[in-house]
Amino acid sequence: MLVEGIKSRPVYHGIAADPRARRHIFVLEGEGARALLEQRPTLTPAMLASTEILYVARGSAGEGHADALSAVGADVAWIAPTVETLLFRLRAMLAVAHMGTRLYIAGTEGFIGKAMQVALDQGMDYSTIPTEHRGSLARRVQCVHCKGVTEDVTMTPFTCSHCGLSLLVRDHYSRRLGAFQGVCVDAEEPGVTPEPEALFL
Repeated sequence: MLVEGIKSRPVYHGIAADPRARRHIFVLEGEGARALLEQRPTLTPAMLASTEILYVARGSAGEGHADALSAVGADVAWIAPTVETLLFRLRAMLAVAHMGTRLYIAGTEGFIGKAMQVALDQGMDYSTIPTEHRGSLARRVQCVHCKGVTEDVTMTPFTCSHCGLSLLVRDHYSRRLGAFQGVCVDAEEPGVTPEPEALFL
């Protein structure tokens, strides 16, 4: 059902600390913590002294990532209670960031999209922000009909949580919204929908 080769589909190349950066901000969700923990041996004391970690444990409760991140030795390791709180702090940090600050984002696609939105709102260029997908493949989907956004979509088609339409999840992605596109699957024949498939687990 999904179309190959959609140009707007995000590509995640992975994160690696840039040794030339003056300041590093790692924004991590759930299993995204592993993206930083796995490169710990390459981080020099000077790099760690200029590193801030923002982490939310969503999706990895009990994994011990918060303790492991605190033990990395970064200048700041802050554990957020919610994604919204983390994004609020990120927005404030980027508003006063100086040239030479590098932002790195790792976690689920929905989280990456939300954090990227904050960065774009602060004038950062998306192509300069390394990202790494870790954890669930669940998608953040915007209904093109009512404009409502549904989080953590794992099936296609699925029922829009705002207007109730049966939506096909497309690979078309809006960087501005940080969401994939959902379109009505039975517009031509109301009530005739394919069986839902779990494609984004």
